[in-house]
Parts: sequence; structure tokens; C-alpha cells
Amino acid sequence: MPQKILVTGASGFIAGHCILDLLEHGYQVRGTVRNPDKVPALRAMFAKYTDKADSIEFAQADLLSEDGWTEAAQGCDGLFHLASPVPLQQPKNHEEVIRPAVDGALNALKAANNSGIKRVVLTSSIAAVMFGHKEKHRTFSEADWTNVEATDVAYYKSKALAEKAAWDYVKDTDIQLSTVLPAFVLGPALESDYGTSLQLIVELLSGNYPMVPKIGFEAVDVRDIATLHRLAYEKPEAVGKRFIGANGWVMFKDVAKTLKGAYPNNKVSTFELPELLSNLLSYVVKDMEMVKGEGGKTKKADNS
Repeated sequence: MPQKILVTGASGFIAGHCILDLLEHGYQVRGTVRNPDKVPALRAMFAKYTDKADSIEFAQADLLSEDGWTEAAQGCDGLFHLASPVPLQQPKNHEEVIRPAVDGALNALKAANNSGIKRVVLTSSIAAVMFGHKEKHRTFSEADWTNVEATDVAYYKSKALAEKAAWDYVKDTDIQLSTVLPAFVLGPALESDYGTSLQLIVELLSGNYPMVPKIGFEAVDVRDIATLHRLAYEKPEAVGKRFIGANGWVMFKDVAKTLKGAYPNNKVSTFELPELLSNLLSYVVKDMEMVKGEGGKTKKADNS
């Protein structure tokens, strides 16, 4: 009988691709949603990409509530926990992001433990690795952790604290945990409500950046991240390990050039701001809060 995987945050960008990948490889899927009224539209979206959309089960669960989690996990063989807030703009109160990330991870893990699920893959982020360090140029690995005391970006803190809370929790359980740490995730959107991950692309195509900052980042294809989740689940040697998902370092300007070539009718700017001005703007422009002070830095990932 096929294994059934509980995928949290089923409407999310990465989660959607994980669900399609699991279905393609013979798994049954149950996805969690915060609002059950969205299930018909969500199922219709999946039906555009798979003939197995009707087989997907859905359960209601909220990151900030313990209600519904154990029921959602009942009868499942494994858990992919992807649900976590990804704000485009950072809140003044960091707890608005940190609390649902940490509490959501613990609620999902407690449900897995209560339901007898032994194998869990938790989606963390490269944000839990690379930030709060003094070096301007550095290569990071899974052994590194973001220094939450030295960064004021709530999202970075939330990913590091949530992942650490997960590792701490499973110490006293039989749960076999692996974590996946995606870089900046790009790739095909499954629906028009594309979420935060693709906002950069939309902003560039819309001509909302008259100049692009001198900032680079590790990037990864969402389909590779979906595959990485499944392999982390399937491989016994993955238990107890972190896995960075990154395809390579790219500059903001390179992304703009690629888009300009692919969409010549869009007003995509490829004019790059100097490093100093890039950093100054990152402290005053709301949409650049996630890259405060990152201008001119090279933070690469060693995922060998």
C-alpha cells in the first residue's frame, strides 16, 4: 500500500511542487490548509498538473493553534513540514514571524509524535545558516548557523529558531528528522497567487526597479527542492542531517539580464547601483529589508 505523507501548508509555492512530486512517485498525500474554504480552488489548481488531484486529502491546521494537528497526522506515514510565514516586508514586532514559525514546527512535530509518525522532513532555509556573521566573503555549509543575536531580520531569526526548536524536540522522541535548507527559490508558479518567493521576478518584470542593487544570492529551482525533500525522506542515511538546497550564486543584475532577454517588451532595468548606495537603500526601502547591508557581500553555499 502506498505511503501517505502529510504536507503542511499545502497552498505554498514549495509545498505545491512537493505534493506533485510525491504524487508522481506513487505516494498518497494529505495537505494542511488554514482555511478549508480554499480547498476546492486548491484542488482545481493541482488538477491542472496531475490526474491524481482528486486523491489528495485535506485537513485544517493553523500554525498558532494546537487544534487539528493530531487529527491531520492520523494515518500518515511521514510528515513534510513546510508551513511557515515568509513576509515580504519585515514586521516591527519580530514575534509576528518568529512565534508562528517556532510554534508551527512544534505543533507539527508533536502531532507526528502523537500519531506514531517516525519520519519527518522539515523545511528550514539557508536563512538559518548564512546571517549574523561578520565576514564579507565566506562559504557556508550545513554545519553553520545564523547568529540570531547579530541579525535584525525577523525572517532569518524565525528560520534558525524554528529549526533549532525542532532538533531539540526530537531528541526525546523516536522521530527521525531531516531538514532541507533551500536557497532563494525560483521556478514555475503553479497559480497566479505565487506568494513571496517569486515577488522579486514580478517586481523586475513590472519595471518597479529602475535600478538593481549590487546584491547576490544563492538560488535554487523549486523542482530540485521538491526532489530533495523526497530523497531526504526516502534515504536512511539522511536521518539526523541538514541539507542545503542551492544551485549556485547569482547577482541581482544577472537575474535582470536573463529576464530582459526573455521578455524584451517588459521594462526590466539592468543598471546596477553601486555597493554603498545598495546598502543605504536596503535600510530605507521596505521591500529590501531582507537584504539589509548585504551589498557587496559574497555568501556562497557548500552543499557537497
